[in-house]
Amino acid sequence: MLDETTITAYLDRISAPRPQRADLESLRNLQMRHLLSVPFENLGYHLGEEIHMDERVVEKIVKERRGGGCYEVNPGLAHLLRGIGHDVSFLPGRVWIKGRLTAPLCHLALKVRIDGHAWLVDVGFGRNSRYPLSLETDGVQPDPHGEYRVEAADDGGVDVSVNDAPLYRVYDVPCEVSDFGPTLWWYRTAPDSPFLQNLFCSLPTENGRVTLKENQLTLVDGGERESRVLADDDEVRAAYDKWFGIRLERLPVKADSGTSVPMSFD
Repeated sequence: MLDETTITAYLDRISAPRPQRADLESLRNLQMRHLLSVPFENLGYHLGEEIHMDERVVEKIVKERRGGGCYEVNPGLAHLLRGIGHDVSFLPGRVWIKGRLTAPLCHLALKVRIDGHAWLVDVGFGRNSRYPLSLETDGVQPDPHGEYRVEAADDGGVDVSVNDAPLYRVYDVPCEVSDFGPTLWWYRTAPDSPFLQNLFCSLPTENGRVTLKENQLTLVDGGERESRVLADDDEVRAAYDKWFGIRLERLPVKADSGTSVPMSFD
């Protein structure tokens, strides 16, 4: 459990006030502030860094002002939510890629129970909602990032989609963050791992998104989209600092792992 000093530092990191109670309103604000403050990124995979899923990820998010993939930022948020009194559990998932589901445990999301109702919370997927999604309806759930649906699948899981495009399937089964260790090893070592095939850092904004994939910077603001290739390492380093607040002593170098799998952020 996070101590009060760490909880305060985490809230400062995401520019969120201390909630007065662990209710739906505070959960919505914390997910929104986390998404707009902590980037979805895989720089550590290309910097040779260790990837932690325990409380050490909080230090990465708070002190190093970094982000991470679903195995990092969702457990990080879970630590914060539990620290302020929320009932949080982990949901293992499978990701839809090119019309097929990946193996189990390839995604990690959160379930938060409030007053007997269950909510899907996810800050670690390129196209996740800005606010929690109800796990108790299959109707359309409007969100600033699109129209989401959470629908029962034929294998006992729950499919999450946005604008009728499938994103991933989660399962409400007991699990611990350590259960994802073997899959994390695969992500870090397999030549066809999408986290090795792609180098990215992405962050939603109030009206769009900013994404840096290798040396290509893309800015989306409302209906406007601008994309350009950065000239050199100095521009790349400056872009990490300006758009994501990440200051790097050395730049990540994309691992040579063959053809990349497209990853969509907007």
